Amino acid sequence: MAKPFETWTVFPHGPIEKLRDNLWRVEAPFPGAPFNREMHVAKLKDGSLVIHNGIALNDDEMKELEAWGTPAWLIVPNGGHRMDSRIWKQRYPNLKVVAPPGSKAKVEEIVKVDETKPDFDDTVRYEVLDGTKEREGVLRVVGDGKSNLVFCDGIMNNRKLAGFGGFMMGLAGFKSDALKVTRPSRMFIVADKKAYRAHLERLATDDLARIDMAHGEPVTEGAQAALRHAASEL
Repeated sequence: MAKPFETWTVFPHGPIEKLRDNLWRVEAPFPGAPFNREMHVAKLKDGSLVIHNGIALNDDEMKELEAWGTPAWLIVPNGGHRMDSRIWKQRYPNLKVVAPPGSKAKVEEIVKVDETKPDFDDTVRYEVLDGTKEREGVLRVVGDGKSNLVFCDGIMNNRKLAGFGGFMMGLAGFKSDALKVTRPSRMFIVADKKAYRAHLERLATDDLARIDMAHGEPVTEGAQAALRHAASEL
């Protein structure tokens, strides 16, 4: 588990990707790991922002983000994704921190958790995933008749893992040739396969257009079928 930063620490990252009017994304290398990490930002109806898996960005990108809306919520997806949580709270003291109930104690080793099951609005919804002992959640963002899902570690799509570290992580089960609940996900996230499968199937709605996660390639085509297939393999 990466050590949490004490000060605003920026590593190289990609540009802000504007996926839709109320959802942005930034991808960056994970320091010391053979895969990337992703931050997503959803805009609520009141103009405030929900940060999912926060990553420290350069000044220009942070100014662009602040011009878009006020960071109001920070979702720390689980106890293993706390690296930038403290510095985001330091930068925005009024930020309310969210963590799933089963990960609250671990997250609070770094930053105080304000909510475990927030009620945002009807365009941005955070759900704690069944069958995970409440350790993991999913963000659902809707608009223009379509929905996007943003997972953390409960499902992965790591098709490329670089170097020797990537080779070893592939042997450990982190690599997959499609969207999948990988072996590490089943070991460390999923406690009840039947309940988790049922929740994934409920999320595979007709309007599902895209699936993102903290690590791995987004699913931009056939998202509903991909999620149903991943659920069926549990």
